[in-house]
Amino acid sequence: MPLGRLEVTGESMVPTLLPGDRVIVLRGLGPLRPAIRTGDLVALVDPRSGGRTMIKRVAGIGGSGVVVRGDNSAASTDSRHFGPVDRRAIRGRVVYRYHPEDRRGPLGTRW
Repeated sequence: MPLGRLEVTGESMVPTLLPGDRVIVLRGLGPLRPAIRTGDLVALVDPRSGGRTMIKRVAGIGGSGVVVRGDNSAASTDSRHFGPVDRRAIRGRVVYRYHPEDRRGPLGTRW
């Protein structure tokens, strides 16, 4: 599966991800798409601005889309503000932090 890299810029995922953290995203579409489960970290297209990518946690999956939330609710703009996102907006699962070195490691499901 193709891999992507992202740098965290905001505080919506603190304490899981901090500004400046760099992560690996497993990308794939269609039948190759990695299964998304509640609790997973995902990279998605910001529904308010198609040119930006966000990282959020999957809070629920339903017929109307995927509900995403930030771990730091006080600093997060998420499905509480813009509603469920279309599954096609999900670019992949965030699976590994590679920078900084002292926080390097896999990012699994929390819930």
